[in-house]
Amino acid sequence: MSISSVTVKVPGTTANLGPGFDCIGAALTIYNQFQFTSQDESKLTIQATGAEAQRVQTDESNLVYQAFVKLYQYIDQPVPGVKIEIDLGVPLARGLGSSATAIVGGLVGANRLAGEPLSQAQVTDLAIAMEGHPDNVVPALLGGCRLAATSVAGWEICDIPWHSNIIPVVAIPDFELSTSEARRVLPTEYIRADAIFNTAHLGLLLRGLQTGKGEWLKAALQDKLHQPYRQALIPGYDAVNAAAIASGAYGMVISGAGPTLLALADVSQAQAVEAAMASAWEEVGITAQVRSLALDTQGAT
Repeated sequence: MSISSVTVKVPGTTANLGPGFDCIGAALTIYNQFQFTSQDESKLTIQATGAEAQRVQTDESNLVYQAFVKLYQYIDQPVPGVKIEIDLGVPLARGLGSSATAIVGGLVGANRLAGEPLSQAQVTDLAIAMEGHPDNVVPALLGGCRLAATSVAGWEICDIPWHSNIIPVVAIPDFELSTSEARRVLPTEYIRADAIFNTAHLGLLLRGLQTGKGEWLKAALQDKLHQPYRQALIPGYDAVNAAAIASGAYGMVISGAGPTLLALADVSQAQAVEAAMASAWEEVGITAQVRSLALDTQGAT
């Protein structure tokens, strides 16, 4: 049965979680919503509402539309006219996977309007190809916390258990940091000791997330591949980190490429961590929206 309209809700994400650089990410209870409605011939209409809606591109350069087109090209069908209505709940360029929501939303919406010719695995592969790495698009599509690794056959996606007592607290500042800038500061080569360090800490992170064991999480959130180089791009990083730890957080990491900072805390400490992170940034003259979220387990719906 053909349909003429579909609404897709996609969670924002946090990627890396410290040592899981470019391979691990988690879906959070913060969302963008995309409505796709068929219209005549090749006509394109894009409308946006919500915070920062005025910054959304409303022509063919829009990333949601690019993903929509990509799916039709993949299935070798003409791209239909479409009206896309975007309701933004995930801040732009803040390290919470806004581009991943656009890619996933466009692909899932197109697949649905086309009669679902592609499997979830095929949509996942297309999303990773468009984004360039799996850490944001995979949890945005599938939900939960996910680890992605390449195999001979393509990608292997592994669900990571997340203990219900672990609360992600996000501190979203009122400034942006582009992913390209955050990648530019990274070295092109790493020493063996740093690679071993991250391998060990990623293994410990997976067990810490599963068990909720605080001492494991406190050690596991350390990283030597990306965070030491990116911290200088985020004003007040050291102060916010110290405040989060002092108020009871297991640790704090850069969410994705930043500048959003993510603390993991026990449910009993989350409110105190929220207040401390907001206060620390305020003391250095930066306004931040600080929120306790939860793990989204549904993904794109």
